[in-house]
Amino acid sequence: PTRKMPPSASAMDFFQLFVPDNVLKSMVMQTNMYAKKFQERFGSDGAWVEVTLAEMKAFLGYVISTSVSHCESVLSIWSGGFYSNRSLALAMSQARFEKILKYFHVVAFRSSQATHGLYKVQPFLDSLQGSFEAAFRPSQTQVLHEPLIDEDPVFVATCTERELRKRKKRKFSLWVRQCSSTGFIVQIYVHLKEGGGPDSLDALKNKPQLHSMVARSLCRSAAGKNYIIFTGPSITSLTLFEEFEKQEIYCCGLLSSRKSDCTGLPPSMLTNPATPPARGQHQIKMKGNMSLICWYNKGHFRFLTNAYSPVQQGVIIKRRSGEVPCPLAVEAFAAHLSYICRYDDKYSRYFISHKPSKTWQQVFWFAISIAVNNAYILYKMSDAYHLKRYSRAQFGERLVRELLGLEDMSPAH
Repeated sequence: PTRKMPPSASAMDFFQLFVPDNVLKSMVMQTNMYAKKFQERFGSDGAWVEVTLAEMKAFLGYVISTSVSHCESVLSIWSGGFYSNRSLALAMSQARFEKILKYFHVVAFRSSQATHGLYKVQPFLDSLQGSFEAAFRPSQTQVLHEPLIDEDPVFVATCTERELRKRKKRKFSLWVRQCSSTGFIVQIYVHLKEGGGPDSLDALKNKPQLHSMVARSLCRSAAGKNYIIFTGPSITSLTLFEEFEKQEIYCCGLLSSRKSDCTGLPPSMLTNPATPPARGQHQIKMKGNMSLICWYNKGHFRFLTNAYSPVQQGVIIKRRSGEVPCPLAVEAFAAHLSYICRYDDKYSRYFISHKPSKTWQQVFWFAISIAVNNAYILYKMSDAYHLKRYSRAQFGERLVRELLGLEDMSPAH
């Protein structure tokens, strides 16, 4: 972390490193402007009163509470059912919450330059990116990947087919650059799946071009810092890695002849030999600093890297078969991948489960979820954690109560 937070810092203090009051005030202003414009067009709404900063915080708090309770609808807080919560329900009436939900906007009007489908949320994403970078210096090793942002598997298993059919498919994909020793998400990149233009997913359908474009965008601020970036098969390509090397960004990626762009790689290394070699055996081909490693362990695995020397040895420890020898690059790749899996298991459970129908709102709530997870990671690295030691769920509950202005500051149970 770049700032030392005091031991007395609250969950709200960590969250506001990313979503400060000036960002919330802008949401208040845009929501009020949108409500005014909406009523000019469709008739006045007698029940509407302009929203205030305190109400905007409470509104965010209610929606963030679905990430801890995993209820599908925010409105169940006011119901008498299983997910109802008397203490939270008293902070604002359901009618008022629904009014704010109806008019809520981050950008009320399209500017003349806005051609982007995400113009309603882009300024918020930009400010979030800036604050992620300002608040944290990531470790040397980082991973580019698509985090698990799909529904809670328990919910999917219990909901009926009709409910599943009603749920629309997401119209965007979300990619991140993530510090692989803490899980802090340094950069996010949202790609719309629809829409015209040369950069749209239709124009780049499943092409490595799209993934290279995503990778370039995520690593824009990484140049010259000697980072080592781990990538999956869809991003790994010789041209991209060589381009990154000129910017002093080094890579280690898994290759797949089906998913990767294999242009410029020796075909002899991409085909499997007729008789499989012994476990742990590997072959190497080099070109400059770049090495292509083909390693065998119950199957052929190919890696492209300019970050590790191919002659340095490592081991992968398997519970049943003991140690399997491998080049250091393979060991490093496996270690970072398992870290990301652990992060997904630990944090993807805490994505906001409120699912609006508008794409920009879905993107907004995903971004807020990432901000809350990042806030918790900073909290765990601060002195405040040694004082209270909240779990991720308790931290989420504290944050909700603080956003709602409920003064109960005793530790959550």
